[in-house]
Amino acid sequence: MIQDILPSKFYNHYKQQSPADSDTVFYFSDGKVYVCYDSKAQMLTFPAFKDFVCSDFTATYLFSIDDKNYFLLNDKKVEPANLEGFSFYTLRELRDLPLSSNVELFAAFSAYHLWKWYDDNKFCGRCAHTLEHDTVERALVCPDCKTKIYPRINPAVIIGIINGDKILITKYRIGYAHSALVAGFTEFGETLEQTVEREVMEEVGLKIKNIRYYKSQPWALDQDLLAGFFCDVDGDDKIKMDENELKYAEWVSRNEIELQPNNYSLTNEMMKLFKSGVDV
Repeated sequence: MIQDILPSKFYNHYKQQSPADSDTVFYFSDGKVYVCYDSKAQMLTFPAFKDFVCSDFTATYLFSIDDKNYFLLNDKKVEPANLEGFSFYTLRELRDLPLSSNVELFAAFSAYHLWKWYDDNKFCGRCAHTLEHDTVERALVCPDCKTKIYPRINPAVIIGIINGDKILITKYRIGYAHSALVAGFTEFGETLEQTVEREVMEEVGLKIKNIRYYKSQPWALDQDLLAGFFCDVDGDDKIKMDENELKYAEWVSRNEIELQPNNYSLTNEMMKLFKSGVDV
């Protein structure tokens, strides 16, 4: 999955730190990130602090991977130098590129998650004052009413529904075009298991049993924390598809499963696991 970057290690603890000339600085504009893609080496390169043209600008420390530090450009008016080979990409475009390593793609996804949070939270929702960066933890704080806002994380579930030697495969009506599993966001007051039951009933009209947790995944495109579950159909296996949400929902045997074009998602790993014949 996208977070599988071993032997590299991701450090997300907060600290106040200024960038060195060689440190990576993420520059986002309209949700796109400034990056160079080397098709021969299948690598991503992001600009360094020294590449930005400005006498005075600030960058926020985001995280480290191994001994490499990553920062976020704070001032949208600052522009990087016209670097050869660099251009703006959406994260979905980066995800579709052949890459020799997950490290820089995972860094871009993680940076996007924080950029989106910072960009969406400029003013206090209680008193409308401009928010400031907290000095002791990763939070935004109102200098007037002292309200604190922490990075947004949306819990959601991915559900592999098993029916003997078949699994229920879906395709969304809009958006992602490849094979998927039933999925959805957790509502207030719900446990993850209750979310699984509700989403299955809403999307495909099935009762389920034997809900079992598999694995989790951060998914920065939607600021999600995904929790994967397998379960078994309970009784009638006739699918009653929500046609507003899905354009396809069918029971598919192991050898008929069409996997997604890359190995970044929890959904694809769960489909791949079932396809391999592993008892889930």
